[in-house]
Amino acid sequence: MELKVRVYLSVGWITLFLMGIDLFVVSPLLPFISEAYNISSAMTGWMVTVFAVTYAFFAPFFGWLSDKNGRRALITFGLVLFVISNVLTAFAPSFFWLIVSRILAGLSVASITPLIYAIIGDIAPPNRTGTWLSIVVSGHLTALWAGAPFGTLLEHFLGWRSVFVVMAIIGAILAVVNYNIWKYISKNNSARNLLTGNLLRMLGSVSVTTIWAISMYALYVYLGAALYSENRFSSSEIALATTFYGIGAVIGSLISGQLTDRFGERKISKVTLIFLTLIFVCLGIFFTSGDWIYFFLFMWALVGYAGFTSYQARLAVEYSNDRGIVMAWNNTALYIGITLGSMIGGFVISNWGGYSFLPYVCSVAAIISFILSTQKVQETKKESAFSDT
Repeated sequence: MELKVRVYLSVGWITLFLMGIDLFVVSPLLPFISEAYNISSAMTGWMVTVFAVTYAFFAPFFGWLSDKNGRRALITFGLVLFVISNVLTAFAPSFFWLIVSRILAGLSVASITPLIYAIIGDIAPPNRTGTWLSIVVSGHLTALWAGAPFGTLLEHFLGWRSVFVVMAIIGAILAVVNYNIWKYISKNNSARNLLTGNLLRMLGSVSVTTIWAISMYALYVYLGAALYSENRFSSSEIALATTFYGIGAVIGSLISGQLTDRFGERKISKVTLIFLTLIFVCLGIFFTSGDWIYFFLFMWALVGYAGFTSYQARLAVEYSNDRGIVMAWNNTALYIGITLGSMIGGFVISNWGGYSFLPYVCSVAAIISFILSTQKVQETKKESAFSDT
């Protein structure tokens, strides 16, 4: 792999890792923020809510805009706004300004994350799309399990505000790097109007991700509570279990890229959904079987995120002329699915007798996602900035 390619993928990985840290680091800091502003934990939770809603609402707009006008300027804009938002989070004089800062953070990440996916899809050779996307996706997934320890460690030594200061500093560096690194990537001038029939096909395609996210997060959101309730796990055992899950997610993403490029995006994305359904059934059967739970959590994340990565590659290929907006809609679909998954999980726990039914509910969602994934989209020829790697 030539040096230029390594630089592109490294910058994409680090940028998505930082975006993931910003997403996953807030939750463990909420108790300290509540204390600092003398408000309830429920009120502080709005920091997460307004971030997610802003991201989901604006990501498609930025994706469409990048398809028309190029991605470099919007990625740079997003990183500059990311710096401003995190500085404001760190030094917000009141809870109102703290909420404003997280709205700005959601806006900034909406103009970065899907566009990094899209620009990597733009420059990847046709036979390496899966591998290249899997590498940068692994940056975001690494933050899934590294974000909380990073934030907790910094808070312990320097206080919670230091977390956002550090992210702002790294964001400023990345703004300069991204502005220069994507300088010679040509923009896509073939974007279509948002209201064409292509949008309906696009929404149908990303619905697969929504249902997939329901299957993954209806259980994951309550995983710690479920392990404590059903297995009497200690906090260290819960931490170990989530580490197994996080490592499985990263490995699954990376393996998926190689398999996708070898066997095709459609085949791998569908096969992983079938295996995901079976793993959820196994989770339901063996959830209270002691140490076996670590293995099944690892396999759950490995197969689940392998499917997510391969489906990202499939969308990048099938919507090559609208790559920015389809990646943005896919990320919006992901957030909608996470929200619905947490709601469904809460309903099942409250009304269906606890946590034991959750894996089976997730398996049903995985089956539905598989059925939706069988829909066909007319493929368009994909051009690349490279002829080989």
